[in-house]
Amino acid sequence: MVSKEYKRDSSLREKFQLLRSITNSHAESETSIIEDASKYIKKLKHKVENINNETTSEQYFCDPTDPMVTVDTLEKGFMIKIMSGKNEPGMLVCVLEAFEDLGLEVVEARVSCTDSFSLHAIGISNNDDAECMDAEAVKQAVSVAVRTWSDSHDPRG
Repeated sequence: MVSKEYKRDSSLREKFQLLRSITNSHAESETSIIEDASKYIKKLKHKVENINNETTSEQYFCDPTDPMVTVDTLEKGFMIKIMSGKNEPGMLVCVLEAFEDLGLEVVEARVSCTDSFSLHAIGISNNDDAECMDAEAVKQAVSVAVRTWSDSHDPRG
């Protein structure tokens, strides 16, 4: 018959082993495993704070009259981010048409069109002259398309 203490110790060892594997710790002693876990948690907390700060700063710098467009070059294609403090019907369609005009195929996208407009998309070129396209050209074309669309739908204009 296995004692309760043996079961408890066995369960505790399993939990330390799990904690060790989750935190990628190479420590052997329980104290060191806990220290490594604490460092790991602090590191994750710092990452979450950075992500929250980045998201917050994107929202603060978002001028409703001038959508912010950023384009980063990826190994194959581009990461396109568009932020606008206001969302109006048709903006997403306008952006997708600009991608189509550029010969970009959207392979992944995350869009929010509630109170504001936010799009993060990965686009790859479906043209043979993909080497000729650079991030600045994509940014310029998308910015012009969004600005042209915004100007044509401005109730003041």
